[in-house]
Amino acid sequence: MDATSQAVGTAEAVVGAQAGPAVPADPLAPYLAADFPWYGLDDGWTGRRWLMQAGSGGVRAGQRGAIDYGTLGHGEEPVRAYEPKDLRRFAVVVTVARRDVRRSADNTGMLEATSAASAAWLAGSGLLANSWPGQLDRALRQDWLDQQTALAWDLADDLEGSGWSSLTLPVNGLPHSFRYRESEYGWVLAGEAPGVLLGAYGRGVSAYGVGFSTAPDLTAYTRS
Repeated sequence: MDATSQAVGTAEAVVGAQAGPAVPADPLAPYLAADFPWYGLDDGWTGRRWLMQAGSGGVRAGQRGAIDYGTLGHGEEPVRAYEPKDLRRFAVVVTVARRDVRRSADNTGMLEATSAASAAWLAGSGLLANSWPGQLDRALRQDWLDQQTALAWDLADDLEGSGWSSLTLPVNGLPHSFRYRESEYGWVLAGEAPGVLLGAYGRGVSAYGVGFSTAPDLTAYTRS
């Protein structure tokens, strides 16, 4: 995994940080501060839309630093204690800025360029963060998360490998190629879109039926 993916991942994967510190008084502020377009599901999605979090490397939203990535949720907010009978339907879109180089969160050095693997890692981490096996004893959950995170790390670093398949989906009405995989906890995909790198994860919503578009009106997304 490249250094960018590592730095982004160790920031607790912004996509899974719903249980983190309180968001700023204006939850739209970090999104509006970004210098790249945000993507969400296109008009084919008629359900609820909600804000999650945006941030920069190891710096959380609302703190100093350029915005490098963030997420927009669609559907019902997932819960961590996942059970097979869980019927919540959701899809989360991960937008990652294209960066040739990025300064580390502590300003001590530079990180490698972002790539589709960065989006895949964030999406995979987000799905894991909302997929705690409810039947596991609390003491075993960290072992499970460590094991699954290592697997997601390796998979994100090998998007052309056998762990992924190809999927073509519309982005702003035009077909784009993505790399896609399923697990018992849901699905993850990653690829590129105009101006950004794009990832997504979901459960209960078919990835084959979604489309993406820029989200010019972020006020359509409520606070989570």
